[in-house]
Amino acid sequence: MPIDQQALDEFLARAVNDLSASYGGVMVSLGHRLGLYKAMAGAGPLSAREVAQRAGCAERYVREWLNSQAAAGYVRYHAAGETYELPPEQALVLADEDSPLFLPPAWNVPASLWFDEEKVAGAFRTGAGISWGDRHERLSCGVAAFYRNCYRGSLIRQWLPSLSGVLEKLEQGATVADVGCGHGHSTLLMAAAFPHSRFWGFDSHEDSIVAARNHAGASPSGASVTFEVATARSYPVRKYDLICFFDCLHDMGDPVAAAEHAATALAEDGTVMLVEPFANDRVEDNLTPVGRLYYSASAAICCAHSLSEDGRMALGAQAGEARLRAVFRKAGFRTFRRATRTPFNLVLEAKL
Repeated sequence: MPIDQQALDEFLARAVNDLSASYGGVMVSLGHRLGLYKAMAGAGPLSAREVAQRAGCAERYVREWLNSQAAAGYVRYHAAGETYELPPEQALVLADEDSPLFLPPAWNVPASLWFDEEKVAGAFRTGAGISWGDRHERLSCGVAAFYRNCYRGSLIRQWLPSLSGVLEKLEQGATVADVGCGHGHSTLLMAAAFPHSRFWGFDSHEDSIVAARNHAGASPSGASVTFEVATARSYPVRKYDLICFFDCLHDMGDPVAAAEHAATALAEDGTVMLVEPFANDRVEDNLTPVGRLYYSASAAICCAHSLSEDGRMALGAQAGEARLRAVFRKAGFRTFRRATRTPFNLVLEAKL
């Protein structure tokens, strides 16, 4: 077939840009680990030597790192003085660990996928699954650290208030289950905001529960939280006022059974809050940078874990609202609605 040279050039440029970005992810991770971004935040223009001294690193390495950051547009280079500057907008994303936009830990996830490439390739060939427990440790650490800040920015101020009558129950004293709680960041955020309520966090990954208990021990609100190893189909039934699934239902082998167990465990007039990666219902409407990220994670992580649990549905990270509604309808929930959304998440409410 004849080659369209312009189309070839445009695609090659895109592929090279992606290759450049993959190298850049390593640079971001190093900048975070070595404190280079923090050394620059709020300091104005700095020479490579000044950045190196502030971070306690070798100048020659730091100069090359700074040039990579300038080429990426992550820092500004001032040629006249040969100085580098981290603008405040970039600092919110790269240096401020309390910012809801803080991204560096997210690069642990693709790093873990390179470590696990052989496992994933084997799963593609055989159709077998790979559980979270069989992954490189950078996966769970990266996901937990990334979502902690996302939840910090939205959970208390936006997501919970969007649910019908839930905020009032939490303020007065509710019983809450956080299913698939991971390292417990979402559970502890809610516990800190609602001291009259009682919280349980459940996860099937034992190492994550150990991490969650450690975080609870260091948190003033930890006394109102209990973390237990349990699956979405086996956690204790306590008639919870609120059951939360944060970015985890699509990973489960049998999401209908998980929803059915939630129905059994709910108090009268209880609520399920389902937070899932944002997706439209049609593939053609998800062909975006965010969709690319989520489909990639779905292929290598989410579907693999679901299949490791003898998954019947393997919903994947781009399930979309219609498929999620069908899961809860099948489990006996009569009310299912979109409470709110962000560019990265759907927040859905289900009631019996």
